[in-house]
Amino acid sequence: MSTLTKFSSIPYTGPAPTNRQPYVPVDAPAADARGAELKAELPESVAQEAGQDLPTLVVPKEDIVSVLGNLKSAGYNLPLDLWGVDYPRREQRFDVMYQLYSIDKNERVRLKVPVAEGEKVPTASGVFKGYDWYEREVFDMYGVRFDGHPNLRRILTHEMFQGHALRKDYDPGQRWLLSEKDISVLTPKVAPQFENVDTDFERVTLNLGPSHPATHGTLRIVVTLDGETIIGADTEIGYLHRCMEKMSETHTYQQVIPYTDRLNYCSAIINNVGYCLTVEKLLGIQAPERAQHIRLMLSEFMRIADHIICIGTNLVDMGALTNFWYLFQPREEILGLVESCCGARLLPSYLRIGGLALDAPADFLRNCQTLVDKLPKFIDEVERLVMRNRIFTDRVQGVGVISPADALSYGFTGPCLRACGIPFDVRKSNPYLGYETYDWQVPVAEGGDTYARFLVRFEEMRQSLRILQQAINRGLPAGPVMVDNPYVALPPKEKVYNEMESLIYHFKLIMHGIQPPVGETYFQVEGGNGEVGFYVVSDGTKNPYRVRVRPPCFPIFEAYAEMITGQTIPDAIAALGSLNIIAGELDH
Repeated sequence: MSTLTKFSSIPYTGPAPTNRQPYVPVDAPAADARGAELKAELPESVAQEAGQDLPTLVVPKEDIVSVLGNLKSAGYNLPLDLWGVDYPRREQRFDVMYQLYSIDKNERVRLKVPVAEGEKVPTASGVFKGYDWYEREVFDMYGVRFDGHPNLRRILTHEMFQGHALRKDYDPGQRWLLSEKDISVLTPKVAPQFENVDTDFERVTLNLGPSHPATHGTLRIVVTLDGETIIGADTEIGYLHRCMEKMSETHTYQQVIPYTDRLNYCSAIINNVGYCLTVEKLLGIQAPERAQHIRLMLSEFMRIADHIICIGTNLVDMGALTNFWYLFQPREEILGLVESCCGARLLPSYLRIGGLALDAPADFLRNCQTLVDKLPKFIDEVERLVMRNRIFTDRVQGVGVISPADALSYGFTGPCLRACGIPFDVRKSNPYLGYETYDWQVPVAEGGDTYARFLVRFEEMRQSLRILQQAINRGLPAGPVMVDNPYVALPPKEKVYNEMESLIYHFKLIMHGIQPPVGETYFQVEGGNGEVGFYVVSDGTKNPYRVRVRPPCFPIFEAYAEMITGQTIPDAIAALGSLNIIAGELDH
């Protein structure tokens, strides 16, 4: 049995909010006006919180299910996120936060449910399927219980873990041991359609992972089999939980950037972009045009690399090894391009709040053009090799199917949602880095199966190349790659050594860090596997009060058990690879 010490809370001694000028987003008037319209259609108990970047409504806990149902009926049918924030000095200590999105209206709404210690919130898992896992995460990290939840248990930490890690009074140095005998036993429920079916086979339970090549050492899938048919499945995550959100609270804003690299480490720069744009929004600054151009180009190269890994490893899982070696050649050259900019490859930490760490090399555009010319050959030949191959199509068509309605209810975004025929792409709906100035299309496919997800990713790589060629033709704008703001960017070394004012600014930034105004904001980018969002709360100090990551593959993997029920083990392996589950992002 594990040796456990008794858990005890430590008092919160962090800074109180300062009296600095609060953050007021430029889009607050429009958000407030829309929030007032939404409030008028909801119960009188719902209040509006003005001055936010999104329409923000404060909802009593007893009304949250009905309010979510009303908003869903009004077209807010994509549950993007659900998370918590801890304010230990308040009587109602926790804010349980919900974010919904309407694809038809291209609008977002944020809901806040204040909850006191020990109070329960009614579960919203009956309104949106995706809120099942999100509520488990809030319970695990904060201890907030959701009344009526079908399976309220820990999700990111193990069952022997004591306390709730994202509470402000939780000691981040605490450790809890887990022995082999303490590992939870998962017994998947048999799906209703198989409960009363006569069978000639003995029903058996099988573990897939985490120590299995197809689950990449981090995913555990338990299935109940009737012969070769999966009649029930359950999943377990948390094997790569890095405590990224907790660590962000004890580091400066710039120091958080390397943690974002390790979310979706197959396209790390996109995570850098999302986080830096969020903090820049909070600061009210904009990176120089040259930095934005480089950010966009590297983001699209990283998107291609992400799809290459997804397609290549998925094909390996199905036995098609040749494609893996063939595709990894251009991926290696993309990483070489990143290395030429900053000296790092997989986890570059190249961005800085306000711009870039370094300018791109003189031959950057030439190297980009070489890659853009070379990549279509690899994409086209792999597509010809597999997409009309009878063995491959039999393995992927009709496998891992999810309907558009279920994909929305779970909170799918990215290629997995677009493979259901829904053309939602953040770069089109909420453009950033100038994406609205480029000519490109959002690929969609019908069917919601593994084959459709392949089709979307192949075409998305071509659309990224289309964007990149236009960016190359425009050339790199002249000018710096870091904002000229001494409260954000370190002054040049030669000035630090020779000017007292620059030395002071350097000292202040190193010792006191960037200090955004008090407030909160959310920003989203289109990652390799969906919307990557960052919600940041500032209390005016050098460290973020709260950093929330919206991980796109978290709701996608939640749906996986349902997607493979009624299919076979080989089908489950083929479907898993097509979802592009990245454990660093899944467990964040």
